[in-house]
Amino acid sequence: MSAILIFLGMVTAIAGWWLARQRLMSKPWLEVGPIDGFPETEAPVMHPAKIGLGVFLAVVGAIFALLISAYFMRMAYADWQATPMPWLLWLNTGMLVLASVALQCAVVAAHKGQLDNLKLALLTGALASVAFLGGQLLAWRNLAAGGYYAADNPAVSFFYLITAMHGLHIIGGLFVLGRANIRAWRGDRLARLVLTTELCAMYWHALLVVWLVLFAVLMGWAADFIDICRRLLS
Repeated sequence: MSAILIFLGMVTAIAGWWLARQRLMSKPWLEVGPIDGFPETEAPVMHPAKIGLGVFLAVVGAIFALLISAYFMRMAYADWQATPMPWLLWLNTGMLVLASVALQCAVVAAHKGQLDNLKLALLTGALASVAFLGGQLLAWRNLAAGGYYAADNPAVSFFYLITAMHGLHIIGGLFVLGRANIRAWRGDRLARLVLTTELCAMYWHALLVVWLVLFAVLMGWAADFIDICRRLLS
């Protein structure tokens, strides 16, 4: 539980630092005289859509942190039985990494005005994300075929819950990514495509980080790491 509280504190600190960089913490109504601190070389304030997405992702991170906390607390009960993780999770992780890399390439292509590369990168990101979701469903099917049902084992229930929650966020992002693909292939204004692509990449990078943490938890690595930290602190 303490590890999760530390994680929540880190998420809050990062969110506060990021919002402060967008000058949301400033109080211009208290300024007297000319306002300094805006040299010509200073980076422009981030687009409001990015700020809103950043706040949303901070909330999502907190929700998953609470879910992980519940996972560790439930693990302490006697009826908890470790579940063998399907090997497909490794392949699925690779698909999500590919999607994140592809969307970052799409951002680069959008800034350079390379429409063909942008189309290819956006399409690759979407297809890799769909492959990730399909792989997760196959992992569910493999567990069920092996006799691991949600009603029989709380560990299996948490596996379904955690992967379903993450998958729903991927599905939600696919709606936006699908619209970005349509706009790119339709030949919309490049400035509009740049912002949409940046938002998609930002969202997918965050979901990749969340999944890597969830993957470590499900594989048991996170529990081992916490045990090591507890021994060092004690």
